Amino acid sequence: MTPIPEGAAAVDLPDLDDGLLAAVAAGSYHDPHAVLGQHRIAAPGVADPITVIRVLRPLAKEVVAVLPTGARLELAHLSRGIWQGVDIIGPGAYQIEARYDDGTTWTTDDPYRFTPTVGELDLHLIAEGRHEQLWTVLGSHLRDLGGVSGTSFAVWAPHARAVRVVGDFNGWDGTLHAMRNMGSSGVWELFVPGLGEGEIYKFDLLGQNGAWVRKIDPLAQAAEVPPATASRVTVSRHEWQDDAWMQRRRENDPHSGPMSIYELHFGSWRPGIGYREAADQLIDYVGALGYTHVEFLPLAEHPFGGSWGYQVTGYYAPTSRFGSPDDLKYLIDRLHQAGIGVLLDWVPGHFPKDDWALARFDGQPLYEHADPRRGEHKDWGTYIFDYGNSQVRNFLVANALYWLEEFHIDGLRVDAVASMLYLDYSRSDGEWEPNIYGGRENLEAIGFLQEVTATSYKRNPGTVMIAEESTSYPGVTAPTSSGGLGFGFKWNMGWMHDALQYIQEDPMYRHYHHSEITFSLVYAWSEHFLLPISHDEVVHGKGSLIGKMPGDHWQQLANVRAFLAFMWAHPGKQLLFMGQEFGQYSEWSEERGLDWWMLDQPSHRGLWDLVAQLNTVYRAHPELWALDNDPAGFEWLDGSDAAGNVIAFLRKDRDGSPIAVLMNFSGNPHGNYRIGLPHSGEWEELLNTDAEAYGGSGVGNFGAVHAVDEPWMGRPASAVVTLPPLGSLWLKPRR
Repeated sequence: MTPIPEGAAAVDLPDLDDGLLAAVAAGSYHDPHAVLGQHRIAAPGVADPITVIRVLRPLAKEVVAVLPTGARLELAHLSRGIWQGVDIIGPGAYQIEARYDDGTTWTTDDPYRFTPTVGELDLHLIAEGRHEQLWTVLGSHLRDLGGVSGTSFAVWAPHARAVRVVGDFNGWDGTLHAMRNMGSSGVWELFVPGLGEGEIYKFDLLGQNGAWVRKIDPLAQAAEVPPATASRVTVSRHEWQDDAWMQRRRENDPHSGPMSIYELHFGSWRPGIGYREAADQLIDYVGALGYTHVEFLPLAEHPFGGSWGYQVTGYYAPTSRFGSPDDLKYLIDRLHQAGIGVLLDWVPGHFPKDDWALARFDGQPLYEHADPRRGEHKDWGTYIFDYGNSQVRNFLVANALYWLEEFHIDGLRVDAVASMLYLDYSRSDGEWEPNIYGGRENLEAIGFLQEVTATSYKRNPGTVMIAEESTSYPGVTAPTSSGGLGFGFKWNMGWMHDALQYIQEDPMYRHYHHSEITFSLVYAWSEHFLLPISHDEVVHGKGSLIGKMPGDHWQQLANVRAFLAFMWAHPGKQLLFMGQEFGQYSEWSEERGLDWWMLDQPSHRGLWDLVAQLNTVYRAHPELWALDNDPAGFEWLDGSDAAGNVIAFLRKDRDGSPIAVLMNFSGNPHGNYRIGLPHSGEWEELLNTDAEAYGGSGVGNFGAVHAVDEPWMGRPASAVVTLPPLGSLWLKPRR
């Protein structure tokens, strides 16, 4: 080895404050790089600045800096495990070799010789709350710095006095891996050389109260499999093959196209399979049913499976229960290649109180609002985000973009929007504080929702933002430019409630409830609606969809067939939760799979076949979707026949071409039933839910009806039809 020139060790170095050295040695100093690492300093009696190397190696017997030339610089023990030496060769790369009393020697690169991995522009955007690709800066990232590979860590913790990285790589003692504070941005940063993919880690944060807390990384893109909770260093190697899909996505507007959604909970759809294994099975199953989209209940990491994913701890980490992030990308990629869109439930309304996650992240409220009147959901036992904090808002907006851009998700269904909109949501008098105007609206949350919808649509044309919103808040789907929330669709909870209430009545009494099946058409165009029969309607004692139906087994199946035909023909898009497509009787539970054996029963297979036919006819006929959001796409033929439990209406496309939808919700067929139509001629029977192929009784019109020029109920033509019991007919003019 090349020796160090004589005289280097004789330089008289300035003294360092003992309190400073103590803080650095304890890993509790906010800027360890100011002391440790390589520094050019002025020394007494020396004309030019000299290079000093300082390292922290507690309990070491000898410490040597191995320089790029191969020279070995022996460091002297300064204090408290801090070693120091003068390198007269000048700044450059080096490694630290430490020998211990037990004879072991450890040689590593020094984390404190590297420049920051977070740039000034990034810090500025983070401080302003405007970093739209936050995940590319914060979190953990594999990097190569000057030929040295390792992992950079960056975390936002503005209240912390110190932050350390801990993991298996340092025995969960972060003393040697204290991070540096990057100034007013509140960001802390450290590059750890030699640390690679798959390593698990957390952050230790020193709060203002002097207590340390251990937390996961809020921007981690992978995590351990629950119940383990650590964050994991990961890198994506997936090469997307869905270019054609993404091009079509950019060029088409999903709001004016067909959309029928199969909602599923991944873990209980077919238990035991992972993301990759699900690709073929989902493509085959959903493709055969003809759905345009699948919608996954939340897939962000969550500790408790019984929350169905709605208690999120890792907003940027797909749950590792079913595989790696790249495995999920593979599933989405394959679905896209098969022509199936992918929607994801997203939960920005609240987060759990687990002490290792976001709650009181840097020792005090940070992601949550500090005032419990605005910062806690007492009913749910969760915290509410501080939507008035620009960095918290940035965390959420960037998270939406992360799923849309990094995972090619085609749209987000935003959970529990109503809980975000109102300060008095689920609160009694005295438990909430009015806004600055004295109202109950959460102005900060409204601003956040407008920001996330506008930004998502701006950056990702062809995607869709969907609100689960159950109140009469105006303008949920109105553009943000006119004061609306900017969503593409709103769940029509009113339709869901009224329609289910009606269909649960015995047909004998439905005439008393006729307004419940027609009322949704009074407000159908007040928003852009999506009609949901979701997981929420088949849990917590509500039973399954078929279990809500009156009558014997045949009648229950017939009711479901009629109900779904009404749903698919009604203005708005459709969403149906898994298992309802074949009439599962059991209430859904996340703890077990679906009752797939029911598909072996011909009557339930008939219901499945009907759903497939509904989707096939629906997708092929713009009359059923092109003017969903325009009252010109709907006309009543007869909405007043309460005594007969019949409703009839037209759906029309942009050219005015009609499809007539006739619904008979009574338990008996109606023969010789005259219905008004817009013109005479042959009307083809596109769909008959009572067909024997679907398990029905086979009552119908031999495939077509003939309309004559006989006016009826304001229409210039009419036809005499046979309406099947508990059934629906869809009729289209033959050209």
